[in-house]
Amino acid sequence: MATGVLINRFHSQGDDMEKKQVKGFLKYFSASFLWGFFQTGYHLKGNGNNSESYTKRSSSAEIHNFINNATKRQDEIEKMKDKVLRTYANMENIMDRTKRETDNSKKFAIQNFAKSLLDVADNLDRASSVVKESFAKIDASKDTTGAVPLLKTLLEGVEMTEKQLAEVFKKFGVEKYDPTNKEFDPHRHNAVFQVPDNTKAPNTVAVVLKAGYTLHDRIIRPAEVGVIIKAE
Repeated sequence: MATGVLINRFHSQGDDMEKKQVKGFLKYFSASFLWGFFQTGYHLKGNGNNSESYTKRSSSAEIHNFINNATKRQDEIEKMKDKVLRTYANMENIMDRTKRETDNSKKFAIQNFAKSLLDVADNLDRASSVVKESFAKIDASKDTTGAVPLLKTLLEGVEMTEKQLAEVFKKFGVEKYDPTNKEFDPHRHNAVFQVPDNTKAPNTVAVVLKAGYTLHDRIIRPAEVGVIIKAE
């Protein structure tokens, strides 16, 4: 009846082309619908009571396949999760190691430069000691050449320079250490000679030839020392 209504509507419009198209579509739709209905009826008739059991078996198989697929997907998700966590941990380790290396490169960037100035500090220390000894031996009452004021000025200049150098060292993390009367440590001291002495404990630093230096707790020059041994 609905097909007839549509056909009559297009008859009234007078467009022959559109009428033919609609008629053809309706014929095709009707034929397809009837053929599908016929096939469904035939399927139900042919299977009879077995159709319900077939549906149940199909549903059971589909559920089983769905569970298996879901289990596989869950395993894949767990594996991917483990990979992500491992990758994240590796990235954190790399970041921490890179940060440490960057910090160390900043802290110890001046190591070679500082080591090259240690001999300068040693020479200033020696000059200061020599000038002090010479100044102590001079009798000011017999000084007719005016050497005492000049020597005093020289001593003050050397001491001031040595003090300024020590302050610059400290500012950049370079520190001097004197291990006299301390236990010998092969990591911090370089034994140059031995001193037989029964009044002090063996393996004690008796004499320091060159002071040691550290840069942010890293040894950049071990102290050169003489170590006490038990006298025979």
